[in-house]
Amino acid sequence: MFLDFHSEIFSWIRGGLFILFIYHFLIYVQNRSKLYLFYSLYIAALTIYLTQDIFPEKWNTLHQYLNFPIQFLAYAAYVAFARILLDTRNFIVKWDGFFALIIKILIALVPVFIGIQLFFGYKFQENLFLVIALSFTVFALLAYYVVITKIKDKFSLYFVIGSLIYLVFAHISFAEMYLGKETFLKHGFQPMSFVYFGAILQSIIFSVIIGFIIKRIEQKSKNAEVKLANKLKEIEELKMTALQSQMNPHFLFNSLNSINNFVLKNEVEKASDYITKFSRLIRAILNSSSSPTSTLSDELGILALYVKLEQMRVTGGFDYVVNIDKKLHLESIKVPPLFLQPFIENAIWHGIMKKEGDKIIELTVKEDDSNVLCIITDNGVGINSVKQSNKMDKKRKFYGAKATENRIKILYKNENVKIITSDISNGEKTGTEVKISFPLVY
Repeated sequence: MFLDFHSEIFSWIRGGLFILFIYHFLIYVQNRSKLYLFYSLYIAALTIYLTQDIFPEKWNTLHQYLNFPIQFLAYAAYVAFARILLDTRNFIVKWDGFFALIIKILIALVPVFIGIQLFFGYKFQENLFLVIALSFTVFALLAYYVVITKIKDKFSLYFVIGSLIYLVFAHISFAEMYLGKETFLKHGFQPMSFVYFGAILQSIIFSVIIGFIIKRIEQKSKNAEVKLANKLKEIEELKMTALQSQMNPHFLFNSLNSINNFVLKNEVEKASDYITKFSRLIRAILNSSSSPTSTLSDELGILALYVKLEQMRVTGGFDYVVNIDKKLHLESIKVPPLFLQPFIENAIWHGIMKKEGDKIIELTVKEDDSNVLCIITDNGVGINSVKQSNKMDKKRKFYGAKATENRIKILYKNENVKIITSDISNGEKTGTEVKISFPLVY
């Protein structure tokens, strides 16, 4: 079985090596990684070298010209592959220079041996190859020792094991030059059969290493994506915190102004009551501001405190009606802190403040097609009327409302976030309606 190179086992080995060459060369074509290029060239050269054993006798002259040069090309590709696989430029810089020199020497030996065959014959090639092979073997063993001691990972260990397997089997085969072919034949082996076994075993180990490397690269890519996602999340939270820190002083300034007005009017009891409610609201705001998000339940509680303060400020007061969909789990819905307050503030100071008679603000929170829908309705003069009565309002942006809109969009990444403000005035009534819609996520 091991005497005929046309037998099934040798054919399978040559076929397996050829498939490995095609596979890794196609990967190189796709991603242009030189790791796959040099490995595929190494496998291709090995395959050609082994295929010489089934050449017809009439091709014997071609064999004499190709035998050693094709080995040098194979070893040059092997060293180039090893440099990339082991990243010798970073881990063993001094030795990397030797490896680069070895590649150049091996390539230079190709035309030299062709010339030797042309002028001195095949026997001279054999003798010179033995000397060169012995020198390179010593260098290779020393290099393997350096690789294992300097590059301490499992890939370098597997690489050295695969290389040593081929080196040992190849030298068993080369022993033919000393022991004679008959020594092998009487034991049922062709000398070159050991090169076959060493080549296929080494190729399998190298392919496994490359598979592990691909897996490691994919894992690093996934880890990088996770880190990037975390960084983006941190950035979004910082954006939200920045907007929140700009909006809260806006609200606090208005509240302090109200206390000042009570004091100036000498309304001591109202001022005292206002300060008590205001302090409760400040504590609630401080508790919620430690996080970029709060629950909708907490938000409605803080909003109720805020409205009580505003009812004290508005002459004649106003009614505040809240309608909550019982199907909603308010404690599980995340929202930006104080996200409704600016819209309620606008309804008060730009809507009902300019209206005579009953003043009503109604807040409805309900589920709407897998979204949370918050509707703020007032029976004020209507947003269109406000814009028409004061030219400055046409240019003015209510900063708190705009900041809140940005915060909601950041929190939900602009997915199904809608804020629509409309004038609902008609012949019989006036008013403004704000609809805030965002995804329902528990």
